[in-house]
Amino acid sequence: MRVLDGESLSPPPLWLMRQAGRYLPEYRKTRAKAGSFLDLCYTPEYAVEVTLQPIRRYGFDAAILFSDILVIPDAMKRNVRFTEGHGPEMDPIDETGIGRLDGEGIVDYLQPVLETVRRLRDTLPDETTLLGFCGAPWTVATYMIAGHGTPDQAPARLFAYKHPRAFEHLLMLLADVSADYLVAQIDAGADAVQIFDSWAGVLGEKEFESFAIRPVARMIASIKSRRPHARIIAFAKGAGYQLKTYRQKTGADAIGLDWSVPLAFAAELQKDGPVQGNLDPMRVVAGGRALDEGIDDILQHLGNGPLIFNLGHGITPQADPEHVRVLVDRVRGLM
Repeated sequence: MRVLDGESLSPPPLWLMRQAGRYLPEYRKTRAKAGSFLDLCYTPEYAVEVTLQPIRRYGFDAAILFSDILVIPDAMKRNVRFTEGHGPEMDPIDETGIGRLDGEGIVDYLQPVLETVRRLRDTLPDETTLLGFCGAPWTVATYMIAGHGTPDQAPARLFAYKHPRAFEHLLMLLADVSADYLVAQIDAGADAVQIFDSWAGVLGEKEFESFAIRPVARMIASIKSRRPHARIIAFAKGAGYQLKTYRQKTGADAIGLDWSVPLAFAAELQKDGPVQGNLDPMRVVAGGRALDEGIDDILQHLGNGPLIFNLGHGITPQADPEHVRVLVDRVRGLM
Protein backbone atom coordinates (compact mmCIF):
# COMPACT_ATOMS: atom_id res chain seq x y z
CA MET A 1 0.00 0.00 0.00
CA ARG A 2 2.92 2.33 0.65
CA VAL A 3 4.24 1.69 -2.86
CA LEU A 4 0.78 2.32 -4.31
CA ASP A 5 1.01 5.72 -2.64
CA GLY A 6 4.29 6.34 -4.49
CA GLU A 7 6.89 5.25 -1.94
CA SER A 8 10.07 3.42 -2.99
CA LEU A 9 10.97 0.48 -0.76
CA SER A 10 13.94 -1.85 -0.66
CA PRO A 11 13.35 -4.71 -0.94
CA PRO A 12 10.16 -4.10 -2.91
CA PRO A 13 6.89 -5.77 -1.90
CA LEU A 14 6.13 -8.98 -3.75
CA TRP A 15 3.16 -11.03 -4.94
CA LEU A 16 2.53 -13.14 -8.04
CA MET A 17 -0.41 -13.21 -10.38
CA ARG A 18 -2.17 -16.61 -10.07
CA GLN A 19 -0.11 -17.31 -6.94
CA ALA A 20 -2.99 -19.48 -5.74
CA GLY A 21 -3.08 -22.08 -8.46
CA ARG A 22 -2.31 -25.43 -10.00
CA TYR A 23 1.45 -25.34 -9.41
CA LEU A 24 0.75 -25.91 -5.70
CA PRO A 25 -0.14 -29.46 -4.57
CA GLU A 26 -2.33 -28.07 -1.77
CA TYR A 27 -4.36 -26.14 -4.35
CA ARG A 28 -4.94 -29.26 -6.41
CA LYS A 29 -6.27 -31.09 -3.33
CA THR A 30 -8.72 -28.31 -2.49
CA ARG A 31 -9.76 -28.01 -6.13
CA ALA A 32 -10.61 -31.73 -6.18
CA LYS A 33 -12.78 -31.33 -3.07
CA ALA A 34 -14.66 -28.35 -4.47
CA GLY A 35 -16.01 -30.07 -7.58
CA SER A 36 -16.38 -27.55 -10.40
CA PHE A 37 -14.15 -24.51 -10.81
CA LEU A 38 -17.08 -22.14 -10.25
CA ASP A 39 -17.98 -24.04 -7.08
CA LEU A 40 -14.44 -23.32 -5.92
CA CYS A 41 -14.94 -19.60 -6.67
CA TYR A 42 -18.38 -19.39 -5.05
CA THR A 43 -17.74 -21.42 -1.89
CA PRO A 44 -16.11 -19.06 0.63
CA GLU A 45 -14.61 -21.90 2.67
CA TYR A 46 -12.67 -23.20 -0.34
CA ALA A 47 -11.90 -19.81 -1.88
CA VAL A 48 -10.45 -18.54 1.41
CA GLU A 49 -8.34 -21.68 1.77
CA VAL A 50 -6.74 -21.47 -1.68
CA THR A 51 -6.16 -17.72 -1.30
CA LEU A 52 -4.27 -18.32 1.94
CA GLN A 53 -2.18 -21.28 0.73
CA PRO A 54 0.58 -19.23 -0.99
CA ILE A 55 0.61 -16.78 1.93
CA ARG A 56 1.28 -19.63 4.36
CA ARG A 57 3.92 -21.15 2.09
CA TYR A 58 5.80 -18.03 0.95
CA GLY A 59 4.66 -15.07 3.05
CA PHE A 60 3.86 -12.87 0.04
CA ASP A 61 3.17 -9.22 0.84
CA ALA A 62 -0.27 -9.41 -0.76
CA ALA A 63 -3.00 -12.01 -1.06
CA ILE A 64 -5.23 -11.77 -4.10
CA LEU A 65 -8.82 -12.91 -3.84
CA PHE A 66 -9.33 -16.29 -5.49
CA SER A 67 -12.05 -15.88 -8.09
CA ASP A 68 -12.25 -15.41 -11.87
CA ILE A 69 -12.84 -12.52 -14.27
CA LEU A 70 -15.80 -14.37 -15.81
CA VAL A 71 -17.99 -14.25 -12.71
CA ILE A 72 -19.42 -11.02 -14.17
CA PRO A 73 -20.86 -12.67 -17.31
CA ASP A 74 -21.90 -15.60 -15.12
CA ALA A 75 -23.88 -13.15 -12.99
CA MET A 76 -25.39 -11.87 -16.26
CA LYS A 77 -26.74 -15.40 -16.89
CA ARG A 78 -24.45 -16.22 -19.82
CA ASN A 79 -24.15 -19.88 -18.76
CA VAL A 80 -20.44 -19.77 -17.95
CA ARG A 81 -18.75 -23.14 -17.51
CA PHE A 82 -15.17 -24.36 -17.26
CA THR A 83 -14.41 -27.55 -19.17
CA GLU A 84 -11.25 -29.51 -18.41
CA GLY A 85 -8.87 -29.14 -21.35
CA HIS A 86 -10.98 -26.45 -23.05
CA GLY A 87 -10.95 -23.54 -20.62
CA PRO A 88 -13.88 -21.19 -20.08
CA GLU A 89 -16.94 -21.38 -22.29
CA MET A 90 -20.27 -19.55 -22.29
CA ASP A 91 -23.23 -18.87 -24.53
CA PRO A 92 -21.97 -16.38 -27.15
CA ILE A 93 -23.88 -13.12 -27.25
CA ASP A 94 -25.12 -11.24 -30.33
CA GLU A 95 -26.46 -7.76 -30.96
CA THR A 96 -29.96 -8.70 -29.79
CA GLY A 97 -28.61 -10.36 -26.66
CA ILE A 98 -26.59 -7.28 -25.75
CA GLY A 99 -29.75 -5.20 -25.96
CA ARG A 100 -31.41 -7.51 -23.46
CA LEU A 101 -28.58 -7.51 -20.92
CA ASP A 102 -29.50 -6.27 -17.49
CA GLY A 103 -26.95 -4.99 -15.02
CA GLU A 104 -29.30 -5.33 -12.07
CA GLY A 105 -28.53 -7.77 -9.29
CA ILE A 106 -24.89 -8.40 -10.22
CA VAL A 107 -23.47 -7.54 -6.80
CA ASP A 108 -26.21 -9.55 -5.07
CA TYR A 109 -25.39 -12.58 -7.22
CA LEU A 110 -21.70 -12.26 -6.28
CA GLN A 111 -22.28 -12.12 -2.51
CA PRO A 112 -20.40 -15.44 -2.03
CA VAL A 113 -17.29 -13.77 -3.47
CA LEU A 114 -17.75 -10.77 -1.20
CA GLU A 115 -18.13 -13.10 1.78
CA THR A 116 -14.76 -14.58 0.82
CA VAL A 117 -13.26 -11.08 0.89
CA ARG A 118 -14.73 -10.43 4.35
CA ARG A 119 -13.38 -13.70 5.72
CA LEU A 120 -9.96 -13.10 4.22
CA ARG A 121 -9.68 -9.65 5.76
CA ASP A 122 -10.57 -11.13 9.14
CA THR A 123 -7.99 -13.92 8.72
CA LEU A 124 -4.99 -12.30 7.04
CA PRO A 125 -2.25 -10.64 9.08
CA ASP A 126 -2.63 -6.87 9.23
CA GLU A 127 0.59 -6.39 7.27
CA THR A 128 -0.63 -8.49 4.32
CA THR A 129 -2.45 -6.46 1.68
CA LEU A 130 -5.69 -7.97 0.38
CA LEU A 131 -6.21 -7.41 -3.33
CA GLY A 132 -9.55 -7.66 -5.06
CA PHE A 133 -9.90 -7.74 -8.83
CA CYS A 134 -12.05 -7.98 -11.92
CA GLY A 135 -11.59 -8.24 -15.66
CA ALA A 136 -11.49 -5.12 -17.81
CA PRO A 137 -14.55 -4.59 -20.02
CA TRP A 138 -12.69 -5.29 -23.28
CA THR A 139 -11.27 -8.60 -22.08
CA VAL A 140 -14.57 -9.78 -20.57
CA ALA A 141 -16.41 -8.72 -23.73
CA THR A 142 -14.11 -10.83 -25.91
CA TYR A 143 -15.22 -13.99 -24.11
CA MET A 144 -18.87 -12.94 -24.20
CA ILE A 145 -18.81 -12.37 -27.97
CA ALA A 146 -16.92 -15.54 -28.96
CA GLY A 147 -18.21 -17.74 -26.16
CA HIS A 148 -14.63 -18.84 -25.46
CA GLY A 149 -11.06 -17.64 -25.70
CA THR A 150 -9.44 -17.30 -29.13
CA PRO A 151 -5.81 -16.69 -30.17
CA ASP A 152 -6.33 -13.06 -31.26
CA GLN A 153 -9.94 -12.33 -30.22
CA ALA A 154 -10.90 -11.83 -33.87
CA PRO A 155 -14.62 -12.49 -33.19
CA ALA A 156 -14.83 -9.54 -30.79
CA ARG A 157 -12.79 -7.27 -33.05
CA LEU A 158 -15.00 -8.11 -36.02
CA PHE A 159 -18.17 -7.63 -33.96
CA ALA A 160 -16.94 -4.22 -32.80
CA TYR A 161 -16.41 -3.09 -36.40
CA LYS A 162 -19.75 -4.42 -37.64
CA HIS A 163 -21.90 -3.41 -34.65
CA PRO A 164 -20.17 -0.41 -33.04
CA ARG A 165 -23.20 0.84 -31.10
CA ALA A 166 -24.00 -2.53 -29.58
CA PHE A 167 -20.35 -3.09 -28.70
CA GLU A 168 -20.07 0.34 -27.11
CA HIS A 169 -23.17 -0.44 -25.05
CA LEU A 170 -21.66 -3.74 -23.91
CA LEU A 171 -18.36 -2.13 -22.87
CA MET A 172 -20.03 0.65 -20.91
CA LEU A 173 -22.43 -1.73 -19.19
CA LEU A 174 -19.52 -3.96 -18.20
CA ALA A 175 -17.62 -0.89 -16.98
CA ASP A 176 -20.50 0.17 -14.75
CA VAL A 177 -21.27 -3.23 -13.21
CA SER A 178 -17.56 -3.98 -12.76
CA ALA A 179 -17.06 -0.67 -10.94
CA ASP A 180 -19.97 -1.55 -8.64
CA TYR A 181 -18.39 -4.96 -8.03
CA LEU A 182 -14.99 -3.48 -7.14
CA VAL A 183 -16.57 -0.92 -4.80
CA ALA A 184 -18.33 -3.84 -3.08
CA GLN A 185 -14.98 -5.67 -2.76
CA ILE A 186 -13.39 -2.58 -1.22
CA ASP A 187 -16.29 -2.24 1.21
CA ALA A 188 -15.91 -5.92 2.12
CA GLY A 189 -12.25 -5.40 3.07
CA ALA A 190 -10.06 -5.31 -0.05
CA ASP A 191 -7.19 -2.85 0.46
CA ALA A 192 -6.64 -2.34 -3.26
CA VAL A 193 -7.96 -3.77 -6.52
CA GLN A 194 -6.52 -4.77 -9.88
CA ILE A 195 -8.22 -4.53 -13.28
CA PHE A 196 -7.00 -7.26 -15.66
CA ASP A 197 -7.07 -6.38 -19.38
CA SER A 198 -5.44 -9.60 -20.50
CA TRP A 199 -6.30 -9.10 -24.20
CA ALA A 200 -5.39 -5.41 -24.59
CA GLY A 201 -2.42 -6.41 -26.76
CA VAL A 202 -4.54 -7.41 -29.78
CA LEU A 203 -5.89 -3.87 -30.25
CA GLY A 204 -4.72 -1.24 -32.71
CA GLU A 205 -4.07 2.33 -31.64
CA LYS A 206 -7.58 3.71 -32.18
CA GLU A 207 -9.23 0.60 -30.76
CA PHE A 208 -6.99 0.65 -27.70
CA GLU A 209 -8.20 4.18 -26.97
CA SER A 210 -11.87 3.21 -27.42
CA PHE A 211 -11.95 -0.32 -25.99
CA ALA A 212 -9.13 -0.45 -23.43
CA ILE A 213 -8.72 3.10 -22.13
CA ARG A 214 -12.20 4.64 -22.13
CA PRO A 215 -14.04 1.84 -20.26
CA VAL A 216 -11.27 1.47 -17.65
CA ALA A 217 -11.14 5.25 -17.17
CA ARG A 218 -14.92 5.18 -16.67
CA MET A 219 -14.54 2.43 -14.07
CA ILE A 220 -11.78 4.17 -12.14
CA ALA A 221 -13.57 7.52 -12.13
CA SER A 222 -16.71 5.81 -10.83
CA ILE A 223 -14.84 3.93 -8.10
CA LYS A 224 -12.85 6.95 -6.93
CA SER A 225 -15.91 9.21 -6.91
CA ARG A 226 -17.45 6.85 -4.35
CA ARG A 227 -14.32 5.59 -2.56
CA PRO A 228 -11.63 8.30 -2.89
CA HIS A 229 -9.20 6.23 -0.82
CA ALA A 230 -9.32 3.33 -3.32
CA ARG A 231 -6.00 2.22 -4.79
CA ILE A 232 -6.22 0.69 -8.27
CA ILE A 233 -3.69 -1.25 -10.36
CA ALA A 234 -4.46 -1.49 -14.08
CA PHE A 235 -2.80 -4.27 -16.08
CA ALA A 236 -3.05 -4.01 -19.87
CA LYS A 237 -1.13 -7.04 -21.12
CA GLY A 238 0.64 -6.59 -24.43
CA ALA A 239 -0.10 -2.86 -24.64
CA GLY A 240 3.52 -2.00 -25.42
CA TYR A 241 4.17 1.65 -26.30
CA GLN A 242 0.53 2.49 -25.59
CA LEU A 243 1.40 2.19 -21.91
CA LYS A 244 3.15 5.56 -22.23
CA THR A 245 -0.08 7.45 -21.52
CA TYR A 246 -2.16 4.60 -20.04
CA ARG A 247 -1.78 5.69 -16.40
CA GLN A 248 -2.67 9.32 -17.12
CA LYS A 249 -5.66 8.48 -19.32
CA THR A 250 -7.16 5.83 -17.03
CA GLY A 251 -6.39 7.37 -13.64
CA ALA A 252 -4.78 4.17 -12.33
CA ASP A 253 -2.53 4.48 -9.28
CA ALA A 254 -0.14 1.82 -10.60
CA ILE A 255 0.28 0.03 -13.90
CA GLY A 256 1.12 -3.62 -14.35
CA LEU A 257 3.75 -4.50 -16.95
CA ASP A 258 3.99 -7.75 -18.89
CA TRP A 259 7.36 -9.37 -19.54
CA SER A 260 7.66 -7.92 -23.07
CA VAL A 261 7.97 -4.35 -21.74
CA PRO A 262 11.64 -3.31 -22.04
CA LEU A 263 13.09 -2.40 -18.66
CA ALA A 264 14.40 0.93 -19.95
CA PHE A 265 10.84 1.83 -21.01
CA ALA A 266 9.54 0.51 -17.67
CA ALA A 267 11.93 2.87 -15.87
CA GLU A 268 10.51 5.78 -17.88
CA LEU A 269 6.97 4.76 -16.93
CA GLN A 270 8.07 4.51 -13.30
CA LYS A 271 8.92 8.21 -13.26
CA ASP A 272 5.18 8.90 -13.35
CA GLY A 273 4.31 6.49 -10.53
CA PRO A 274 4.39 2.91 -9.30
CA VAL A 275 4.87 -0.01 -11.68
CA GLN A 276 4.25 -3.71 -11.11
CA GLY A 277 5.97 -6.63 -12.78
CA ASN A 278 7.42 -7.94 -14.91
CA LEU A 279 9.31 -11.26 -14.74
CA ASP A 280 8.64 -13.76 -17.55
CA PRO A 281 6.70 -16.68 -15.97
CA MET A 282 8.84 -19.08 -18.00
CA ARG A 283 11.86 -18.06 -15.95
CA VAL A 284 10.06 -19.48 -12.90
CA VAL A 285 9.58 -22.74 -14.79
CA ALA A 286 13.25 -22.80 -15.88
CA GLY A 287 14.77 -21.84 -12.54
CA GLY A 288 18.53 -21.56 -12.09
CA ARG A 289 20.47 -18.88 -13.91
CA ALA A 290 17.47 -17.81 -16.04
CA LEU A 291 15.48 -17.06 -12.91
CA ASP A 292 18.32 -15.32 -11.08
CA GLU A 293 19.21 -13.08 -14.02
CA GLY A 294 15.59 -12.10 -14.66
CA ILE A 295 15.07 -11.09 -11.04
CA ASP A 296 18.35 -9.19 -10.85
CA ASP A 297 17.67 -7.24 -14.05
CA ILE A 298 14.30 -6.02 -12.77
CA LEU A 299 15.72 -5.02 -9.40
CA GLN A 300 18.63 -3.24 -11.07
CA HIS A 301 16.43 -1.20 -13.43
CA LEU A 302 13.36 -0.61 -11.26
CA GLY A 303 14.43 -1.30 -7.66
CA ASN A 304 15.21 2.34 -6.82
CA GLY A 305 11.70 3.55 -7.64
CA PRO A 306 8.16 2.60 -6.62
CA LEU A 307 8.00 -1.08 -7.59
CA ILE A 308 5.73 -4.00 -6.75
CA PHE A 309 7.66 -7.08 -7.83
CA ASN A 310 5.50 -9.51 -9.79
CA LEU A 311 5.44 -11.67 -12.88
CA GLY A 312 4.58 -10.30 -16.30
CA HIS A 313 1.50 -12.55 -16.33
CA GLY A 314 0.18 -15.43 -14.22
CA ILE A 315 2.36 -18.19 -12.86
CA THR A 316 1.94 -21.38 -14.91
CA PRO A 317 0.99 -24.86 -13.67
CA GLN A 318 4.46 -26.08 -14.74
CA ALA A 319 6.25 -23.81 -12.26
CA ASP A 320 8.28 -25.59 -9.57
CA PRO A 321 7.21 -24.45 -6.08
CA GLU A 322 10.87 -24.51 -5.05
CA HIS A 323 11.69 -22.02 -7.82
CA VAL A 324 9.06 -19.72 -6.34
CA ARG A 325 10.81 -20.03 -2.98
CA VAL A 326 14.09 -18.99 -4.65
CA LEU A 327 12.32 -16.05 -6.27
CA VAL A 328 10.93 -14.82 -2.96
CA ASP A 329 14.26 -15.15 -1.17
CA ARG A 330 16.23 -13.47 -3.96
CA VAL A 331 13.87 -10.48 -4.23
CA ARG A 332 14.09 -10.07 -0.46
CA GLY A 333 17.88 -10.24 -0.49
CA LEU A 334 18.06 -13.49 1.45
CA MET A 335 20.26 -15.28 -1.10
